[in-house]
Amino acid sequence: MSAKTRRLPAVVLVGRPNVGKSTLFNRVVGGRRAIVTAVPGTTRDVLRETVEWQDSSFDLVDTGGLFGASEDPLQVEVAAHGLTAIDAADLIVFLADGRVGVVPADREVAERIRLCPAPAVLVVNKIDDRGAEKRIDEFHALGFEPVFRIAAEHGVGVGDLLDEVVSRLPTRGAQPPPLNRDEIAIAIVGRPNAGKSSLVNLFAREDRVLVSDVAGTTRDAIDTVIAWHGQQLRLVDTAGIRRPGQVAQSGHVEVASVALAKRAMARSDVAVVVIDAAHGVTHREAAIAGEAERAGCGVVLAANKWDLMKGGEEGFAARFDEKVRMTLKFAEYAPIVHLSALTGARAPKLLEAVERVARARATHIATPELNRFFTQATDRHQPSSPSRRQFKIQYATQTGIKPPRFVLFTNTATALHFSYQRFLTNRLRETFGFAGTPIRLKVRARRPVRRGHHLRRKRTP
Repeated sequence: MSAKTRRLPAVVLVGRPNVGKSTLFNRVVGGRRAIVTAVPGTTRDVLRETVEWQDSSFDLVDTGGLFGASEDPLQVEVAAHGLTAIDAADLIVFLADGRVGVVPADREVAERIRLCPAPAVLVVNKIDDRGAEKRIDEFHALGFEPVFRIAAEHGVGVGDLLDEVVSRLPTRGAQPPPLNRDEIAIAIVGRPNAGKSSLVNLFAREDRVLVSDVAGTTRDAIDTVIAWHGQQLRLVDTAGIRRPGQVAQSGHVEVASVALAKRAMARSDVAVVVIDAAHGVTHREAAIAGEAERAGCGVVLAANKWDLMKGGEEGFAARFDEKVRMTLKFAEYAPIVHLSALTGARAPKLLEAVERVARARATHIATPELNRFFTQATDRHQPSSPSRRQFKIQYATQTGIKPPRFVLFTNTATALHFSYQRFLTNRLRETFGFAGTPIRLKVRARRPVRRGHHLRRKRTP
C-alpha cells in the first residue's frame, strides 16, 4: 500500500482566513468542491484538484487560512497543515482582500512565503468593491510584483491570473496522469469522531487530513489517491453525519458539509460506513447506510477502534456483528470488517472487502444464464399472484451495472411483494456473488401479441 506519486506541479493558494481562497478554488476547478461561507476558518483541510489551462496541467491546492483572526479551535492545526502544503509548492498564489487593504496578518503570510524556495504571485481579490481600487497601491508594499486584480466570485481577471500561473510553472505542457478507468472511488462516511480521517491517513501513510477529538473536524470532502496491489483507489474523506435536527441547529457550514458527504456517496463506487465499535452501532449508521444504498453504491461496514474491544471473549465478534445486522437490516448484504485505524490491525482486510464489492457492483450476467437462474428460483419458491392466474417470469435481462439492474417480464404482475423481491435478490447474491452491492429489480407485465390484428381493416362509416 503506497500513496500515489504526483507528477504535476503544485500551485498552492495561500492567505489569511476569509480572503476568498476557496471561492477562487471553486471558480478554477469548475464546481463547488470547497465549502464557502463568510465565517473565517471555514476551510480546514488541504484540497487538491487537477486543472488544465492553455495546454498545461497542474494541481491546484486550497489551504486553510494562515495567521490572522479565526474562532476555529483547530486554527493551529489548520495553519500547520497549510504550511506543509506551502513547503511542497512549485508556485504560490498569495491571496489578499482588496476590500480591507493590507492588514498585519497579510504581512505575516508574506514573511512566511519569502522563506519558501517556490516563486509567488500576489493576487488582490474582491476588486469588484468600489473602495478596492483605492487600496491597490498598499499591496505593492508587500514586495511582490506584479500585483494581479481579480474578483473570484464573478470570474473577473481569473483568466489572466491563470495565464501567469502556467507561464511560471517549472514544466510547461505537462499532461495529467492517464485516466485509470478501473479506479475505485471510496466514500469514507459515518458519524463524527468514528475515525474516518484516521483511516484515510493510515492508508495514505501521511497526515493527509486533520484528525482531532473535536466533533466535525472534517468539513470538505477530501480526495486522496493511493495504489493498492496495482489498483488505483480514490479515498474521499467526508464530514461526520449527525441527525438532521442537530445539523440544522449547527449552522450553514455543517449543512454544506453533510451535503458534500452525500454527494461523495453519489459519485463513489463503494461507501465505507465507519462504526465506532467502542460506542456500538446506532440508527444513525443505519440512516447513513440507507443514503449509500439509495445512491446505488456498494456498502462495507468498518467496525473501527476494535483494539478497544474485548475481542478475546468467546463469541464476542459474532454477537457484535449480530447487533449490527439487527440495526442495519436492509444492509445485511454488506460485509463487516473489524479493524483499528490507530494500530493498523486488519486494515488491509477493509481494502480487500472494498475491491470485492466494487467487482460485484460491476458484474454483468449473460441473459441465458440469468433466465436459467430465474426459472430455477421460481420453481423453488413460487410467488403468489393477486389474480387467479399463475405468476410466471417469462423473460429476464440485466439492463445495467453499478449497481446491477434487472428487468423481469412477467405474465401478470407489474410489481413484486417486497418479501419475494428480497428472496430473489438474496438468491442473486448467493449465486453470482453480488456481495455488498444494492440490486435493482424492475417488473413489467409482458403484453401478449394479438396475432393478425394488423390485418384487420377499419370499418368505413
